[in-house]
Amino acid sequence: MRMPVIFFGHGSPAIALQDNATTQLWRRLALRIERDYGRPRAILSISAHWLTRGVGVTAMTHPQTIHDFGRSLPSALFDIQYPAPGSPEVAREVAALLAPERVVLDEGDWGLDHGTWSVLCKAWPDADIPVVQLSLDVLRSPRDHYALAQKLQPLREAGVLIIGTGNIVHNLPRMNWGAQNCEPYPWAKTFDDHIVNAIAARDINGVVDYEALGDAATLSVPLPDHYWPLLYTLGTTTAADRPDFEPRHIEHGSLSMTSVAWWPAEAA
Repeated sequence: MRMPVIFFGHGSPAIALQDNATTQLWRRLALRIERDYGRPRAILSISAHWLTRGVGVTAMTHPQTIHDFGRSLPSALFDIQYPAPGSPEVAREVAALLAPERVVLDEGDWGLDHGTWSVLCKAWPDADIPVVQLSLDVLRSPRDHYALAQKLQPLREAGVLIIGTGNIVHNLPRMNWGAQNCEPYPWAKTFDDHIVNAIAARDINGVVDYEALGDAATLSVPLPDHYWPLLYTLGTTTAADRPDFEPRHIEHGSLSMTSVAWWPAEAA
């Protein structure tokens, strides 16, 4: 059965230490996938935190847990390990699907960064499903990222769950650190609403050409790295997939926790 596709609004790495409505929703998503679609053969994660020149995919059997954040965060975060196995086999399948694009099979340099493990440690806490990461080529345009993602659609038929992990709105300098549940900035809400509505309407151009929204886009996506994973998940879906939006909120004024799950219509 074809696997769903999930975009996780991953928020702060500290969410890995929390038990809240968002992390509980992530766990329920995982349980629903296993109940309705079967246990994923592997997970392919596109994280906002692996930026490269060119395309890479992790191809080691035991990816390391990378603590790629500053010491200002709680020390307990640095103790977290997510010892999921890798899958050189799935990495080679990814490279084959992206051909003739040159894809570097990374056998030791990277691993699982916090964009991946801070989500998966809540969704699949047993860390027993193989995980492979695909890098984000910083030299590509949003349209290029979307087109590359489309080539990965066959993985869904092969039992691979494709996830993206980033944020629709991600403006750290504007965040109200002292008030997690404050009202979002108007521009943040405008942009988050625009993207959710475009996804719901299957308006691909509205999502890919997000910069056309002007100031709301400039403020919500000051750098594109956290937005690009959304394009990869969207690119692996079809018009037959039904999107759900849970959780659906903005924290600290300018950090969207909105997640999107695309469910295949035959099991919706």
